Amino acid sequence: MNLSKSILISLSLIFLLISCNESRKNKEIKQDFTAQNKLKYAKGFEIQHFKNYKKLVIKAPYKDSKETYEFILTNSKSSTQLNSIKVPINTIVVTSTTHIPMLELLNVQNSLVGYPNTDYVSSSKTRTLINSGKIKELGNEESMNTELLLELKPDVVVGFSINSNNKMFNTIQNFGIPVLLNGDWIEETPLGRAEWIKFFGVLFNKEKEADSIFNDIENNYLEAKNIALKTTNTPTVISGGLFKDIWNLPAGDSFEAAFLKDANTNYLWENSKGKGSLSLNIENVFEKGKDADIWISPSYHSSLEELKTTNAIYSKFNSFKKETIYSFNNKRGEKGGIIYFEVAPARPDLVLKDLIKIAHPELLKDYEFTFFEKLK
Repeated sequence: MNLSKSILISLSLIFLLISCNESRKNKEIKQDFTAQNKLKYAKGFEIQHFKNYKKLVIKAPYKDSKETYEFILTNSKSSTQLNSIKVPINTIVVTSTTHIPMLELLNVQNSLVGYPNTDYVSSSKTRTLINSGKIKELGNEESMNTELLLELKPDVVVGFSINSNNKMFNTIQNFGIPVLLNGDWIEETPLGRAEWIKFFGVLFNKEKEADSIFNDIENNYLEAKNIALKTTNTPTVISGGLFKDIWNLPAGDSFEAAFLKDANTNYLWENSKGKGSLSLNIENVFEKGKDADIWISPSYHSSLEELKTTNAIYSKFNSFKKETIYSFNNKRGEKGGIIYFEVAPARPDLVLKDLIKIAHPELLKDYEFTFFEKLK
């Protein structure tokens, strides 16, 4: 046998061994995989179950994200796997008020040890913990007091970001504290946002509780939606208001527009394209919306007089004359935080009921508003 044939045979054996090893590894992984917690609406994360651990996969932590973040969740303290988190976690730092209601729904608010800008928190349960010093003030969310945060040694930090280049979060991770980016804010449907309670559920080993809570919210939402369909009356609706001479209102594919559609209203911009906001001048809005039956969320104005004083053209809208303008601006927490911004993402069923009560009050006679109220 010449040298070239020997080399060829040796290489063939090496490739065969590598192929067998890869095949065995893939087979082991498939055998290890047991189930996936299928999400109905949320698109930004996955929960995968394996024999001895779970994997939390964050697919869309911010808009146009091309990165995926994976975390191994295990009950072992000695795990050497990269991005490994021992669960259930005992302590946590979150960075958005929208995370607070989800912790409370799971009854794990006592695990919260730090929060930036605590004055924005409205919940009475969590405010009690803040006032008693059990939750530390961490400063501004964009430049948190990392020295204090590191002293607290939370098991995880749940943050949010507009891109992957966040030096503050990188610093925290370099000290061994996992940072999980929560992308609930970019979900495109109301129930998609609410389903992120399962993200917190898996961290606290409360997946069954999270599933049950979400199922109740989903059922309440769908039941309310079906109630709204019982009427053929679809009042016309406008939304938003002026900010620096630009009127911002929900685009037709936004989650706000989805609420108005599910409340069985005729949102005048429901056929517009886009998942965010439309920026229009007041002349365009007045021309199309001056005769609308209802006006929802007129920016941050808290009274009809304030609206009129801000811009006289507001008083020419039919909804102003009929006093059918509704806002969530006036319902605030102890420190002035707007309750809607904190609670609404976790409880879309209550938002929908508010909107149905506004548009079709005869359908929910005994229901009391949670977020909105009529401007006077």
